Amino acid sequence: MEVKLLRYTPEPDKTVAMSARLCYSPIGAAELEEKISDEQAGKLVRKLVTMGHFSTLEHVSFTFAIEGVSRVLTHQLVRHRIASYSQQSQRYVKEHNFATIMPPSISAIPEAKAKFEAINKEIQSLYTKWTEMGIPAEDARYILPNAAETKIVVTMNARALHHFFELRCCSRAQWEIRTLAEKMLVEVKKIAPALFENAGPTCVTQGICHEGAMSCGRLAGLQKK
Repeated sequence: MEVKLLRYTPEPDKTVAMSARLCYSPIGAAELEEKISDEQAGKLVRKLVTMGHFSTLEHVSFTFAIEGVSRVLTHQLVRHRIASYSQQSQRYVKEHNFATIMPPSISAIPEAKAKFEAINKEIQSLYTKWTEMGIPAEDARYILPNAAETKIVVTMNARALHHFFELRCCSRAQWEIRTLAEKMLVEVKKIAPALFENAGPTCVTQGICHEGAMSCGRLAGLQKK
């Protein structure tokens, strides 16, 4: 899996801080931006996140290039509605040599791994035969597996990212999208350290676990510290 932060709002911490200050200031945004130091911006942003005042976080956005992931992952990812997506098309991009993403639980069992590889090889062969017979790629793709590798560009604002991290950094999240969320969190922390300082699952951000009886027990461990 490859996750690259392609674009982002310049000086995201300061942008959020300036937007918040504007609500209570008689002067304009441009003048406010000049007067806010990096230290002041970081302090205010941390306060906003702690208090749950997330509206000003919507002024900054981050665009990621994501590769080496499965269609299983992207089916989950696009459920996050406050985002923009551009995904590699199986209609226009021929899949004669598609790669697959194999879950660790399958690769750990030799027999399961062998069958996984064999059936995907068979699908590959059939897909190629069908397209050679004149079946359009947009129809031949109906037999392609959820394991097929895909590429996607994703843009989210900081508020949407906080929500995404709360859900998908949780240990109960499916392993592949949890890995993605963790990698994305590492990237945004480099650019906006104050903004994402305490981002993560709700046991970290709110001291709450919504999984009930299925809880991993992490919250209890955090409360003991």
